[in-house]
Amino acid sequence: MGSSTHTLEAPLVLGIESSCDETAVALVRGDRTIVAQAIASQEAEHAPYGGVVPEIAARAHAERLAPMLAKVMTEAGVALGDVDAIAATAGPGLIGGVMVGLVSAKALAMAADKPLIAVNHLEGHALSPRLADAGLGFPYLLLLVSGGHCQILSVEGVGRYRRLATTIDDALGEAFDKTAKILGLGYPGGPAVERLALEGDAGSVPLPRPLKGAREPHFSFAGLKSAVLRAKESGAHADADICASFQQAAVECLIDRLARALETAGPFPALVVAGGVAANKTVRAALEAFAARHAMRFTAPPLALCTDNAAMIAWAGCERLAAEGPGFAGDPLDFVARPRWPLDPAAEAVRGAGVKA
Repeated sequence: MGSSTHTLEAPLVLGIESSCDETAVALVRGDRTIVAQAIASQEAEHAPYGGVVPEIAARAHAERLAPMLAKVMTEAGVALGDVDAIAATAGPGLIGGVMVGLVSAKALAMAADKPLIAVNHLEGHALSPRLADAGLGFPYLLLLVSGGHCQILSVEGVGRYRRLATTIDDALGEAFDKTAKILGLGYPGGPAVERLALEGDAGSVPLPRPLKGAREPHFSFAGLKSAVLRAKESGAHADADICASFQQAAVECLIDRLARALETAGPFPALVVAGGVAANKTVRAALEAFAARHAMRFTAPPLALCTDNAAMIAWAGCERLAAEGPGFAGDPLDFVARPRWPLDPAAEAVRGAGVKA
C-alpha cells in the first residue's frame, strides 16, 4: 500500500484505538515523543447498564472519531501528509468498534497514500512499556491483565510472543468489575474496588485462591467472583472488607502463577505488567516486590498508558516500521477486523479458555 518516506529513527505515526469503550487518537514519534493525543471515555453511556454495551460503544466511536482526529492533528500542527503511517487496532475487541477505527484508518491511508498498520490490541499493551522506558529491551516476561485478558507471555521481539499462561475462565479485570457490580459500586468497577479496599481488612473474609499451587501457570477467577457473591449475600461482612480480601486473593493468585511461569520458562531479565489492571497500586506494589525477590528489573507503563489508549497503538506502529525496515509498504487495505486475535497463534489450546485464550 502506497509509499512512505519514514526514517527508522523517528517516524511519525497516527494511531487509532476503538476496541472497547474508549475512543482514542494519538500522534507518536519513533523517538518516544507523544506529540498529541485525545481519549474520550464512554463511562456515562454504559454506567446505567453496569458494563459495556457493544452497540452503544460502536455508535459512540462513529460519532466521536472524526472530530477527535481533527483535534489531534490541529493541536499538533500536523497535516495528514506529514504522517509516515496510519496505525489502528484491528482486533481483538468488540467487532463493531474495531471496524469503526479500522475503516477510518483505511480511508486515511488511502487518501494520503500512506502505509496502513493493522495492530493487535494486545500487542499495543505488550509493547507500551517500551514507549515509556527506553532502556527496556527484549526479551521480557509480560503479565497482561485487563478487563478481557489475563495472560503471561514471553515477549521476544516485535511480533514474537510466546504465551506461557492464560485464564481458563474470567480475566482479572472482569472479576474486579463483577465484584463492583455485586457490591453496587458502579461502573467502571476496578477503581471503585481499589478505593474501597483501602478502608477494609484484607484478611477478614475467607476467599479462595483458585489454581494456587497448580502445575500449569494458568489463571482462574470465576470461583473467586462467586465467593465474593456468597460473602455479600451472607450479610456477615462489610463491603470494604470484601473488597480488600478480594484484592488480596487476586494478588496472591497473580504472584503464585508468575512464580510457576518463571519455574517453567525462566529466567527473564525483566518483569513487565501492562493492561488496565496494571493501574492498580496494590497489584503494582506486589509485582515490584516479586521482581525484586527474583532479581528482575520491574517496568510498568505510566497510568495513562495502562488503560486503552491510542498512543500505545501508534507506538506499536513505530515498532513495526523499525522492525520491517524502510521497504515496508504496510498491511493490505482489505485487512479484516478480528474479534479474536491471539498474540501466540501456535499456543496450545487450554480447556475452558475460550475466547480469552
